Amino acid sequence: MSVNPVPATKPAAAPAPEAPSTLSVHHVTTYQYAWPVEHAQQRAVVTPPSYPWQAVSAHCTDIDPPPSHQHVRTDAFGNNVLHFMLDVPHETMQLTTASTVTLTPRWARLDPARSPPWEQAAQRLRYRAGQPFDPEAEFVFASPNVALHADLRDYARRSFTPGVSVVAGAIDLMHRIHADFEYHAEITEVHTPALEAFALRSGVCQDFAQVMIGCLRSLGLPGRYVSGYLRTDPPPGEPRLLGADASHAWAGVWCPGNGWVDLDPTNDMLADTRHVTLAIARDYSDVPLLHGVIVGGGEHTVEVEVSVVPVE
Repeated sequence: MSVNPVPATKPAAAPAPEAPSTLSVHHVTTYQYAWPVEHAQQRAVVTPPSYPWQAVSAHCTDIDPPPSHQHVRTDAFGNNVLHFMLDVPHETMQLTTASTVTLTPRWARLDPARSPPWEQAAQRLRYRAGQPFDPEAEFVFASPNVALHADLRDYARRSFTPGVSVVAGAIDLMHRIHADFEYHAEITEVHTPALEAFALRSGVCQDFAQVMIGCLRSLGLPGRYVSGYLRTDPPPGEPRLLGADASHAWAGVWCPGNGWVDLDPTNDMLADTRHVTLAIARDYSDVPLLHGVIVGGGEHTVEVEVSVVPVE
């Protein structure tokens, strides 16, 4: 089983602060089973790592019922992965995490002029026998949810015209996906391939991100999947509703001279001090929030509560 719930309506980002921003993230996932689960082995991606732009000052995880065994490992992409085992019969399982994260603005020096033409960047990462390993090259190839396809390539080429820089092309592609695709929470599910969402021109943040990644890779450019959280603000005059936020996802492109540049096509913006990174991967299939095997349980329901609140 796997879960990565999404909001019913498109998340609208709060205004971006120009200074560092400290956010408190509280996430509760509750499984309710029709009859007892006798045994469970679970894998959870719930602990945000620290990056040069993201400092995690506090994090705690609580699991009910308490696991008989648990450990955290770092996967191939640098993500924190929690493995735990439940061997007491249970009809409810609840996973609660709380994190405090400080985000630093990272695009003040982003300069499209420092990014080479996209053709040059793609040529650099094309496979050649005997060449030194380039870690970014791993994100050029197809992955379980993201195929390389001529339809994606042709769509991307409207943004990546001859000689345009990687950054400029990626930003234009983000604008177009945001304009051309409709946010719809019920038309896709977590395993929907990028090519299917592309044909529908509809989906949720996961689909928007994977379509953009597929477009980039179909041109030979590295594209990565980023999962996390987005700080949103309530409408003017209305109170902040705790638990009303949700997980989010966006895309990244590798730009020589600038490094990884993360873009949020759902909101048509660069990922900034409102975006808390939880995991980086090839696509969603690498980093579902919760994934595992259970014995028993039968039908189940899932409830999720997420709050992303600024720390004053």
